[in-house]
Amino acid sequence: MNLFEHRSDNTINLLPFEGTVNYYGHILTNETANGYLKILLATIEWKNDEAIVFGKKYITKRSVAWYGDHAYEYAYSNTTKKALQWTKELLALKLLVEKESGETYNSCLLNLYHTGDEGMGWHSDAEKDLKKNGAIGSLSFGAERKFLFKHKKNKESVSILLEHGSLLVMKDETQTNWLHRLPPSKKIFQPRVNLTFRSIVEILK
Repeated sequence: MNLFEHRSDNTINLLPFEGTVNYYGHILTNETANGYLKILLATIEWKNDEAIVFGKKYITKRSVAWYGDHAYEYAYSNTTKKALQWTKELLALKLLVEKESGETYNSCLLNLYHTGDEGMGWHSDAEKDLKKNGAIGSLSFGAERKFLFKHKKNKESVSILLEHGSLLVMKDETQTNWLHRLPPSKKIFQPRVNLTFRSIVEILK
């Protein structure tokens, strides 16, 4: 199922069942989004992502960064990251996404895809550190990229084009029942920066 025609109506649930995904379209003007993209590329502490699979370390071309309210630790792909303190731009964007989505977030995982050759395979954001069924606000800058969902059991799929300065929100049982991915493309030569605002569960000691 292709839902390109519903890109900006955030009242529509893009998933047919067992999850909720809303696409808000552009929440920033093109000029403002251009300014943020330039700042994010220049000021974020980007590092190549790491994954440990069957005891072997892999370094990705894609770069990542992790920011939050506190020095939260976030574990995925058998590696652990410690959150850096918000920059003023990231904090401003967090507040904007919270206002648009009606949700609250305490951290942000950023991804930098330098060209269309870099993507992300099928996965779900269901790590134990994340709030169960919590919202994830995905803010996109730069190259427009196709984003895919696939149901874990019946394999039904949904696709949408993520635009420069646009917001996508995944919530409820989406991560439990659906996988998502950013497929590579040989036709894209510009960078894409993706900010995924999320909530880390704070454990009281």
